[in-house]
Amino acid sequence: MAFPAVPPSAIRNPNSEFPVSTHLNNPTVLVLNRFWQAIDVKTPADAVSMMVAGTATALNINEAGDMQPVRWVDWITLPVREGDTGIRTVKGAIRAPTVIVLARFARVPKRRPRFSSKTVWERDGGICQYTGRPLAPHEGNIDHVVPRSRGGATTWENCVLAHREINTRKGSHLPEEAGLRLIRRPSAPRELPTTQFIRNHCGVSDWKWFLGK
Repeated sequence: MAFPAVPPSAIRNPNSEFPVSTHLNNPTVLVLNRFWQAIDVKTPADAVSMMVAGTATALNINEAGDMQPVRWVDWITLPVREGDTGIRTVKGAIRAPTVIVLARFARVPKRRPRFSSKTVWERDGGICQYTGRPLAPHEGNIDHVVPRSRGGATTWENCVLAHREINTRKGSHLPEEAGLRLIRRPSAPRELPTTQFIRNHCGVSDWKWFLGK
């Protein structure tokens, strides 16, 4: 059974008289592999496309946590319940999915943490990489081992956490030129399962059954 494409302006909250077009392109759909492990997040627009193509089924979840995989042909017959987000179409409103399952995909992909000041702090454990001293948030910043003024890149392999005073003292010098020595050479953190990077920033209640506390 075919269903018409859903325009961005078609999605709405059944409890509101105003269209909520932004919801269709917000990452509010959790993606599970065939073992029901969380591996990604998609928008309702992407999720519906995957369901129509037959590569995903959506979970019909009730408040008690009972859930059942539902194919697209049956999903479009489900009622839009109070609290659901609905998608308006020429054939009426359909429920926007919150969790989909990829029945033919078994892996949990891996990726590295995104490079940022926060993740460099986490990699280095809050320890100055020149003195070995634990740092309070106001005491440390990110040092380029090879200074940017000398061609140093802003990468995992060239950035470390350092005490502000040490960083100021080092300036545009190499560590050895400033009489400093790294306690360990910086490197990119290991890849981790994508599940560990998924956070329920949108507050979708159905996700709680699949994400750790």
